[in-house]
Amino acid sequence: MTYEQALDFIHSRNLFGKKAGLHGITRLLELMGNPQQNMRFVHVAGTNGKGSTTTLIASALQAAGYRTGKFISPFILNFRERIQVDGQLIPEEALVSCTEFVKEFSDQMEQEGEAPTEFEVVTAVALEWYRRQNCDYVVLEVGIGGRFDPTNIIDVPLVSVITSISYDHEAILGDTLTAIAFEKAGIIKPGGITVSYPSQDPEALAELMRIAAERENTFVVGNRQSAEVLSSDLFGTRIRYGGLTLTVPLLGEHQVDNAITAIEALRVLRDHRGVRLPDEAIVAGIEAVSFPARFEILCRDPLIILDGAHNPSGLEMLGRSLSVLGDREVVAILGASKGKRVADALNLVLPHCREVICTAASYDRKALPVDELLEQLLPVAPNAVAAPSREEAFEMALKACKNDDVILIFGSLYLASDMREIVLDWLSRRAK
Repeated sequence: MTYEQALDFIHSRNLFGKKAGLHGITRLLELMGNPQQNMRFVHVAGTNGKGSTTTLIASALQAAGYRTGKFISPFILNFRERIQVDGQLIPEEALVSCTEFVKEFSDQMEQEGEAPTEFEVVTAVALEWYRRQNCDYVVLEVGIGGRFDPTNIIDVPLVSVITSISYDHEAILGDTLTAIAFEKAGIIKPGGITVSYPSQDPEALAELMRIAAERENTFVVGNRQSAEVLSSDLFGTRIRYGGLTLTVPLLGEHQVDNAITAIEALRVLRDHRGVRLPDEAIVAGIEAVSFPARFEILCRDPLIILDGAHNPSGLEMLGRSLSVLGDREVVAILGASKGKRVADALNLVLPHCREVICTAASYDRKALPVDELLEQLLPVAPNAVAAPSREEAFEMALKACKNDDVILIFGSLYLASDMREIVLDWLSRRAK
């Protein structure tokens, strides 16, 4: 099996199983010898901020000297981003080896009439790699929901972390915040410890607290009001929180909340789970974080910002973050997936945009066709236009830029992956 064949096998799996539940991943891991057993996990669920919070926690554990696995989704540039150890992507040959190992048991299940889903296979490959790497800790990000997500196969984690909850994947998770919170709270296991995002919506927070109490969890919520913002610009926010003074390198008010969530989770590990985590490691780990497509500045002249915001909450956070631009006008490149509340959500960002160019991601099986996206946008953004390709969308944005205008790419993590490569290639050619 080559690397390309390994990816082809993974992506050939169905996105969803015949019925909801953990029976598929349970059977697959049993056949593999249960690689997840005897591992120590931090489990992270939520709607927005999962990837950032997962990365902040993993970076601090690594800074403290622990061999740390990190599992995130989706990827931005390379599939191997999803499976990392100590910040290093799983090597291609290791992905092939682990996939071949998992495929043997996947084929057996298929013969039994229940083939694993794509995410079950990816989760199994990741857990096998962490086992082979003898990870001290694994920070595990949920894919969708929590209750029936394949990552929920683990036993009681050292700490369950719930990031910001908002509307997303309503067809799967429900159409109220209570229903969505119920699904996310599926990772709260009896007798555990749960940390919640400090600015959680009250409706979602009430459901999280109810379930945590029902399952006899210690419930921790960071105090946003006690966080003192010392300075903030396009390149990060300097804060003082809980006796720590540090720079959060990810831009936006919500990233301060994500950092507070991570700090509280790390303190649970130290104060309640016996993990050696000095303040210096927490500060160094958080300050070392970089994360593609989280208000990422790809270029300063012209200023090009890449953000994966794709649901109402994420778009609201992006809209607030754009306030740091002052009076600078924005030329936007936008893509979206089917089923998203595109027009309503974009009202939070569009006031900042002088022009909007619609395009679509290459690898998004649920990508909204450009003509449909444009049709949805025109009532709220009559200046929107469609681009025949992603490359042409970028060229159109460059031509539309004047003086100190800003190019903003957003609406889909899959689009962010495509556009990031296009912009970096353009920068490389421009530098020659």
